[in-house]
Amino acid sequence: MKAIVLEGVQQPLRIQETAIPTLKEGEALVRIRAAAFNRRDWWIQQGKYAGLQFPLTPGSDGVGIVEEINGSVAARQQWLGKSVIINPSLYWQADSAAQPPTFKILGLPDPGTFAEYVKVPLENLFLQPTHLSDVEAAALPLAGLTSYRALFTKGKLQKGEKVLVTGVGGGVATFVLLWATHAGAEVYVTSGQTSKIEAAKKLGAAGGSNYRSEGWQDLLKAEAGGFDVIIDSALGDQFRHFPDLANPGGRIVFFGGTAGNIPELDGRKIFWKQLTIAGTTMGSAGDFANMLAFATKHQAKPIIDSVHALDEAEQAIRRLDDSAQFGKIVLEVR
Repeated sequence: MKAIVLEGVQQPLRIQETAIPTLKEGEALVRIRAAAFNRRDWWIQQGKYAGLQFPLTPGSDGVGIVEEINGSVAARQQWLGKSVIINPSLYWQADSAAQPPTFKILGLPDPGTFAEYVKVPLENLFLQPTHLSDVEAAALPLAGLTSYRALFTKGKLQKGEKVLVTGVGGGVATFVLLWATHAGAEVYVTSGQTSKIEAAKKLGAAGGSNYRSEGWQDLLKAEAGGFDVIIDSALGDQFRHFPDLANPGGRIVFFGGTAGNIPELDGRKIFWKQLTIAGTTMGSAGDFANMLAFATKHQAKPIIDSVHALDEAEQAIRRLDDSAQFGKIVLEVR
């Protein structure tokens, strides 16, 4: 089969012939029709991700057709020939406060979805939402799951609340904007590019601020008044402004640290305003099922930045070098 292979740190993504995976008991072989990039794939290529094992086939997001099952007759009857979306959060079935020790993310160390075929546990198969095309469905899994858990499981968003989404344009942040607007929240965004703030407004954001502008936090406070939920992926210096931007009882949730660590904070503001600061990553099978149900109920569709052929993977991932994308970058596997 054809697969994208990364042979080392900062090496290009190249298409190669590799063996079709051999199934163990309880696994399915999925013929991939579309797969999507995540920032995780970029960090892996840059050599700044834990547990690197080369050569590897990246890719956590994928949709396709189940072509083979190593399992019971009932499992074969349930899944063979079905169009499925893959939950990349492996071995996290129970709804729990944190992932279990067995937890892994598809695409490292196990071969990922940037290939004609991928094998996954049967428990990670879900029916592809019928309102989504292959490209749209492929854009959903990792970023959709991470954003859903951040916003609802951890952030406990309620209809009518105000939400701040930092770094809009990235995959997860754009999903937070999508989910929050469908949930009836008033959403504001930040970005280092004014064009992305304007694009977010066209998708339903009420306003936003360029964090490269001096006093961006004061401009945002004047515009919005304060936030009940703040979803962040960067940490770094801007994080110190969040306790001031949060309303009393506010929830600050973060799922990344691309700009550094949490800076020194005024703890008095945190306890006096009864704020919650929570970390999150990925989500359980229950979170994934709830995310799919939410997307189906609202007929929500992911924002697609661009679509590329499998052999254009290296060209596609370069869009992440300077965060040029707005939405998800997808590979069609035909």
